[in-house]
Amino acid sequence: DAPHMRALLTDPDWIRNIGDRNIRSDVDAALYIEKKLRPTYETDGFGFLAVTERASGAWLGIAGVVKRAILEHPDVGFAFLPAARGKGYAREAAAAVLRQTHERLGFARVIAIVNPSNEASRRVLEHIGMRFDRLGPYGEPPEELAFYQSDSTLDQG
Repeated sequence: DAPHMRALLTDPDWIRNIGDRNIRSDVDAALYIEKKLRPTYETDGFGFLAVTERASGAWLGIAGVVKRAILEHPDVGFAFLPAARGKGYAREAAAAVLRQTHERLGFARVIAIVNPSNEASRRVLEHIGMRFDRLGPYGEPPEELAFYQSDSTLDQG
């Protein structure tokens, strides 16, 4: 997956909306997968997955859920290569991740954080039933991000 991850992590939209991870080669991307993505499966039992097109097997992007130490609830995320955007893949993948996080993993509350100017991702989150919660600081140095949340029926009585 390293060449695909390099393409995703060096995409100008990724850098603008998520941040520069200093990935400049396939070797850098492979190390990113090994050091940043894979360990969440060992510590938490879940993380990000590659999203591929069912018919062709083409690599489209990533979607998943992580438990960040500085956030109280698990965080749903997704990112897609430019050629895969605007075709419904993000909605389908994010909805599946959210459903699985509530149902299979048993988390009553799930959040998502997004750059406030990333209207496409905000629309995806709203389409899958997540509600805008607030604007607030995140990261170091802190930047203002939009927080969304989804509560399953688990915490409704």
